Amino acid sequence: MAERSQTAPEAGNDMGNDDAIGGNVSKYIVLPAGYCGQPKKGDLIFDACFESGNLGRVEQVSEFEYDLFIRPDTCNPRFRVWFNFTVENVKESQRVIFNIVNFSKTKSLYRDGMAPMVKSTSRPKWQRLPPKNVYYYRCPDHRKNYVMSFAFCFDREEDIYQFAYCYPYTYTRFQHYLDSLQKRNLDYFFREQLGQSVQQRQLDLLTITSPAGKRSW
Repeated sequence: MAERSQTAPEAGNDMGNDDAIGGNVSKYIVLPAGYCGQPKKGDLIFDACFESGNLGRVEQVSEFEYDLFIRPDTCNPRFRVWFNFTVENVKESQRVIFNIVNFSKTKSLYRDGMAPMVKSTSRPKWQRLPPKNVYYYRCPDHRKNYVMSFAFCFDREEDIYQFAYCYPYTYTRFQHYLDSLQKRNLDYFFREQLGQSVQQRQLDLLTITSPAGKRSW
């Protein structure tokens, strides 16, 4: 049994349906079946309510295993690839298996040795999980979708752990980078607003030419 805390509303009422995913989970507390008290150490808390976060639903399969459902791309429910979420309230030496169960791709670099990224409060530099702990396969229990499973052992109770598909690069970080270029007044860089996205974010048109006196190839 899982207790949801401060989450965005679900789209639809069928929680067994892979498509019944609304907004990102926010401080989603996973409690043992039949338990209604305060979460104890080891009752994992999932969160994806931050920029570039993506985790729409969590289901506990067993004491050590969790099925995770990612949200689709904006305006295109066919594409489900990206995930980025945090886990806290862990117990030292707690071992888990996370299954990303609703990937839309049939081919993935996860089949060729790529592994998800992880960092934590005390180790803020992104690292890849050992490829030997990562599995990518077609699962008959999830409409024969491709599933990526990875095993992980939490080692520091006070840490918040973050997992991602690969190195995150946020819209805000990109805008800061463009701002820094614009402030340099480069004669070969021009930036203007082309329009706005569905989520009312600025869409930039960048024109890059060669520096004065140099040939462009």
